[in-house]
Amino acid sequence: MDILVKILYAIIAIMVATIWGLTLVAIVRKIYARVHGRFGPPLWQPFIDIIQTHARRAQVSHGLMFYLGPVFRLAGGLGTFLFIPIIYNSAVFGNFSMAGDVLLVMYFIFFGQLGMALGAGEGGHPYSPIGVARGLAQMATFELPFSLAVIAVAIQYHTLNITNVVAAQQGGILNWTLFTNPLAVIAAMLSLLGMNSHAPFSLVKAPQEIPIGPPIEMNGSFLGILQTNRGIFTAAKLVLFMNLFFGGAAHPNIFVALLIMMVKTFSIYMFSVFIGAAFPRFRPEQSFRFFLKWPTIIGVLSVIFIAYF
Repeated sequence: MDILVKILYAIIAIMVATIWGLTLVAIVRKIYARVHGRFGPPLWQPFIDIIQTHARRAQVSHGLMFYLGPVFRLAGGLGTFLFIPIIYNSAVFGNFSMAGDVLLVMYFIFFGQLGMALGAGEGGHPYSPIGVARGLAQMATFELPFSLAVIAVAIQYHTLNITNVVAAQQGGILNWTLFTNPLAVIAAMLSLLGMNSHAPFSLVKAPQEIPIGPPIEMNGSFLGILQTNRGIFTAAKLVLFMNLFFGGAAHPNIFVALLIMMVKTFSIYMFSVFIGAAFPRFRPEQSFRFFLKWPTIIGVLSVIFIAYF
């Protein structure tokens, strides 16, 4: 009965995270439209898109791996989310955080991206290898400073368990990692720019350059799966950053805790959105050099700072 209750709670958490993630996606599209002088789509457009795509049939076949790409992508998003506590000390929104740590979560992040790369590689489109090469190369570069930030956090709190990291940050805003180890937070936030793939790091889809990618090659329910995962994965990444660096979401009242979670994740996400609205897209080599330079240097300094000072 305990595991059935946990599964039921996890389903509720997934629904909440999906709705919130898709809402953030809609808000971002609205912001970009306003920057460009347009009105933009309504906030409920992502939900309508998912319903439309799931109602259609796929007419093109490229092989088994092409269809497994969206499945792997969704599995990576769900795995990332299910082992992260949304609300500290909550039975409903604690997920399965007691069964995994931040390393497991990072493996699931890699799993989804690598699975999607395998699926895109079998698509048959001549430009697919370009997107795969760009995506995997950029992933390798932005994961380096993020991994260094995680190492610094693990050294600081003597644990890799996300719940314990959140517990160590309770007692006041000055206990957040943001203030106790700001170098790690800077390195992680810079790596988040690559994770979210907004400009100037939108290399895979490369808007206005390569008119292909999953929205073109995938169709029907496969595209619907990718759109659903976009909401889940967006929420999962933001909650992970909130827990590691910004004190998590903790309050005796579950509704207040959810409100805290929304405010913090929205603020974290807007950092990459504002950067994307203000800067043009980098060329691939510019993006790679950026992540291997300043964020990596700051990440190394964060590890040295917390280990020796």
